[in-house]
Amino acid sequence: MPHSPDDKKRALTRLRRIKGQAEALERAIEAEAECGVLLQQIAALRGAAGGLMAEVLDIHLRESIGHAIGAAGAPPASDELDAIMKILRTYLK
Repeated sequence: MPHSPDDKKRALTRLRRIKGQAEALERAIEAEAECGVLLQQIAALRGAAGGLMAEVLDIHLRESIGHAIGAAGAPPASDELDAIMKILRTYLK
């Protein structure tokens, strides 16, 4: 769950984008749009959902793993978390 106001704002913005894309897809289906158009909108919707997933996962990892590492006495491993998130963002695309 995004806790900071900036994180919450980013998550809600992404969610609103997803909602708009879903509504556009619904209108396209009702209008009997070509399959190519539908596939493009579905891909955009999927990408937006993956972006939201990556954003929330990034927040979760930084909060849970970062705090756990810091509590153990080691400095937070920001570089390692950045590398993990880069891999996960690539996977979620």
